Amino acid sequence: MSEVAYTSKVRVERIKGPLRRAYLPVEEAPIFFGVHSEVAAHYGVDVNVHEPHATTLDYVVAATAG
Repeated sequence: MSEVAYTSKVRVERIKGPLRRAYLPVEEAPIFFGVHSEVAAHYGVDVNVHEPHATTLDYVVAATAG
């Protein structure tokens, strides 16, 4: 087996409800994850209580498309 070329050092903090703050390499500011629209409805999250944010799935899809 070849040696590991890269290990991503990411830290994620749960803030409240679906809201999470992620610290990613190279990014100066944290990234916020949450739920919105159909995802919020599916999980029963009131977007009037929890501000909508992109989901982790949104980031995975964007990364895959890139």
